Order: sequence, then structure tokens, then C-alpha cells
Amino acid sequence: MPRHRTPTNLTDANPLPAAERERLRELGTAVVRTEADAVTALLTRIDERFVDACELMLACRGRIVVLGMGKSGHIGGKIAATLASTGTPAFFVHPGEAGHGDLGMVIAGDVVLALSNSGETDEILNLLPMLKRQQIPLIALTGRPESTLAQAATVHLDISVAAEACPLGLAPTASTAATLAMGDALAIALLEQRGFTAEDFARSHPSGRLGRRLLLHVGDIMLTGEQLPRVAPTARFPEALVEMTHKGLGMTAVVDADERVLGIFTDGDLRRTLDRRLDLHATPIAEVMTPGSVTVGPELLAAEAVALMEERRINALLVVDEAERLVGALNMHTLLRAGVV
Repeated sequence: MPRHRTPTNLTDANPLPAAERERLRELGTAVVRTEADAVTALLTRIDERFVDACELMLACRGRIVVLGMGKSGHIGGKIAATLASTGTPAFFVHPGEAGHGDLGMVIAGDVVLALSNSGETDEILNLLPMLKRQQIPLIALTGRPESTLAQAATVHLDISVAAEACPLGLAPTASTAATLAMGDALAIALLEQRGFTAEDFARSHPSGRLGRRLLLHVGDIMLTGEQLPRVAPTARFPEALVEMTHKGLGMTAVVDADERVLGIFTDGDLRRTLDRRLDLHATPIAEVMTPGSVTVGPELLAAEAVALMEERRINALLVVDEAERLVGALNMHTLLRAGVV
């Protein structure tokens, strides 16, 4: 009888014997090796048929519709997502649901990418007459070139494997790894051929870090209106200090009557002013500010603002319009909250 152990923690008083621990390492290594061999075997299959499949997808006027049942369905969902996020519009349709109405999602101009290791998946084969009637091009990824699905395909890509990593030869393991790798190969080949850029990628990932870095502009995240710290050049030191404290940016802009920036007063200026032992209650802020502050326009990318602040070794920026009027401000904390840093 196999020994069943209740999962506990690594301080269990009855750890596995050394021989069993070594056996687990060997099993894991064997799985990775088998799957690596399966993927490596695809190198010789990146051939003219692969190029034909790419051409069909490049010429597609609609979307790539990915089909797959069971584990192939899970892989199909990932392939569809990869295609969609790299410049090739695609979505996944469950073949079982397709036979009960969802086939209406497939329209003229689409291309179907069907995944089936056996090439005999009933739910997919049942759809073939309708796809043929609509003259929908079919790209099939199967492990059996002689299968019904492979023979019906416009283009067939061979993703057969020598063996599954499962010792029973039953659980889809190496075959799903090979299918996923072939799907990635298609997606990235199309990406390169389309000239898909990092900026394009960012537009389909607006909530991701790259999207924020490439799409967010200073104007999207800057503080405006009543949040802006600003004082007149005649303001006394205590007034400027109150403005800095209330607005929480570690600085205040100094502006004229038309809101044009004359300078900036920062925490660093505050320390230098205290060292001068001036009459703080009588000193106008114009005498102790830093004139000619570094300013940027709202159209600047937030990532470029970060680079500028690092280069100039400053912690805040004033944002101005074409007439040099103050319209916004931001500091490193603003950029951190926006996920740019």
C-alpha cells in the first residue's frame, strides 16, 4: 500500500527518506527533459507550412478564432490571449458551446486555429462542415498528420511528441508544451512581421507597468487647481512655509500675477535659508527662492519626467503651459502612486 502523508511543514518530525527525496528530484528532471525534447523537436517543423499559416493569419481581415477542448482548450485560451496582446486580434471559443450557438461568433474574414492532439476531437470535427460552408480558412495543430482534422485543414502544423512526460502516457504534458510553443512561435513571428512596437504593446496593456511607463503623460497624473502649492514673490517666509506644509509636495512655486513661474522654494531652500539667519518674518520669498525652476509641459511622458528628475537630482517638477503659466506639479511620490517608478 502506498504511504499517504498529511501535508504539514518542513519541520515535520517524519520527513521523507533521502532515497524518496532523490526519487522526486529524478521524476521532476525527467518531466522537464521530456518536455524540452518535445519543444526542441519543433525546430524542424518551422517550415513552409509554418510560413503558410503565418500568411493566412497576416491576411486575416477579421479575428483569429482559437478552438480546443480539455487541456487543449486551456492552451488555446493562452494562445488567443498572446495573439491579441501582440497585435493579432484573436479570441477563444469553446467547441462544445460553438455547436450550440457560439459558432455565430465566427464570421467571414476570420481564420480558425484549431488545437487537437489526436486530431479526432468530436466537438471540433462537428464544426468542420459549417466552417467549410463559410469558407473559413482552418489552421490545425495536431499530433497526427493523418487525422481527420489535419486532413481537413487549410494548413496543418505537426505538434506530435515522442512521449508524454506522464509515466502513464495519458496526461497531456509534453504535447501541451509543444502546442503552446508552436502558438508562441506563430504569435511572435506575426508580431515581428507587423512591426509591432513596445508602444503598441503598451496600448494593449494600459494597466501594466510597461503601459504606464509608455502611455502616461505628466498631464495625466500632475496635481492641479487647489492642490498646487504657489505663492506670490512678495509672500513672506511663514506664508510660503504654510503653503508647502498644506500641499505636501515639499516645495511651492513662486508665480507672478499672471501665474507665470518665477522660481521655486523647496525643502533644500528652506534649510539654506535657516542657515543664513535672516529675519524670516520680514523676508519676502523672492529673496530666498531658486529662480529659473526646472519646468516641463503636460505632454511630457511621465517616464521622461522621472529621468529628468534623476538627472537634475530634484524631487519635484513644475508643469507649465506654452506661456510659462503654472498648470500643475508633481513629485516622486506622485510618480510612485501612478506606478511609473
